[in-house]
Amino acid sequence: MITRLLTGACAAFLAASSLSAQDYKLETFTTPLPDVPSAYASVIFRKPAYRVTGPNGPWCEIWLRISVPTGAKPADPAISFAIPQGTLIGILRFPAQAADRRGQTIKPGVYTLRYSDYPVDGAHQGVAPQRDFALLTPVANDPDPNATPSFEALVKMSAEASGTPHPAVLSLETPAGSTFPAVTKEGDHDWVLNVKIGDLPLAIIVAGKYEG
Repeated sequence: MITRLLTGACAAFLAASSLSAQDYKLETFTTPLPDVPSAYASVIFRKPAYRVTGPNGPWCEIWLRISVPTGAKPADPAISFAIPQGTLIGILRFPAQAADRRGQTIKPGVYTLRYSDYPVDGAHQGVAPQRDFALLTPVANDPDPNATPSFEALVKMSAEASGTPHPAVLSLETPAGSTFPAVTKEGDHDWVLNVKIGDLPLAIIVAGKYEG
């Protein structure tokens, strides 16, 4: 009897683990860009685009930029990417209500993703251990893909996505693996989209709240 109970418990645990591992998955697709300013058509790589699907259906869709300019390796080890402030990374669509890295509610819609690293000023502690982020802005408020807004300007733009004084943010980091594209689980609750923009490997934590 005990053996049967233990066997059943192990089977249930393995089934639950398998289900958890499939909470988020990656799909590629070739659907045209959503409604964005015409200037974006020449800078966004549309085939393929990436759809991350969660336990309740599609979570987000991402169209990446064809290439991203980079500079010298940052001296600060907390900064992973030599991407200029405000540079466009891609376009993201949330088909349903979602949330950012802070846990802020984000409405369904289409957003630009622009790179920024947070300043070391005491006001942004506790957001994440690294300083690399993608800030979301409603695409209707961001007509020029080649613009590179300052940190202060981008924070103000992104507050239109969050509806709070804080910007809407997704964490960026160096991919842990070498498979692209892929969605992987990190820690207990973070889901990471690993992609390449041109030759640049990039990991975007698309689901999960920082709890440091």
